[in-house]
Amino acid sequence: MTTTYGTIPTSSPPKGSTSTSLEYISRAKQRIKAGLGARRPWKVMFDFRSLGFPSSFSDAISRIRTNIGYFQMNYAIIVLLILFLSLLWKPISLIVFIILMAAWLFLYFLRDEPLVIIGRLIDDRIVLIVMSVLTIVLLLLTDATLNIVVAILIGLVFTVVHAVLRKTDNLFLDEEAAGLLASSS
Repeated sequence: MTTTYGTIPTSSPPKGSTSTSLEYISRAKQRIKAGLGARRPWKVMFDFRSLGFPSSFSDAISRIRTNIGYFQMNYAIIVLLILFLSLLWKPISLIVFIILMAAWLFLYFLRDEPLVIIGRLIDDRIVLIVMSVLTIVLLLLTDATLNIVVAILIGLVFTVVHAVLRKTDNLFLDEEAAGLLASSS
């Protein structure tokens, strides 16, 4: 009788086994970390030494453009979190929101490669706008209008106030984001 204690099996485990599931979960964790790695560090976003009032209206507009370009994903996360919290007492809306969050994760937050539809490259800003509108429209159909409007207004106020108060001196945009901001001026 031969024992095989301590040996590594040479055949792959059967389909649907636990190790395959664990491998899938491990890959999903890596994709989540990598996808959320595209956002800017929260320490940079909430660096209180970088807060101050703008010197003029044009400075405020410039700060808004730069900060929204730089912290775009962070702002999206904050607005979605506020929206989620506002729907805790609306179960149907919360279910719709969770389904939409799965779409947000795969189409915006966790994508490794650019989105291509019918052979056309889709810009991240377009994905952000389409997903935002789709989220709002589908949630409004669930009869949670007041919660949604208040949550979005709170998120937008937070975004604009932060973007106006956050100095942009120590932010370094990559060439692509800088080009997008320059073309929108």
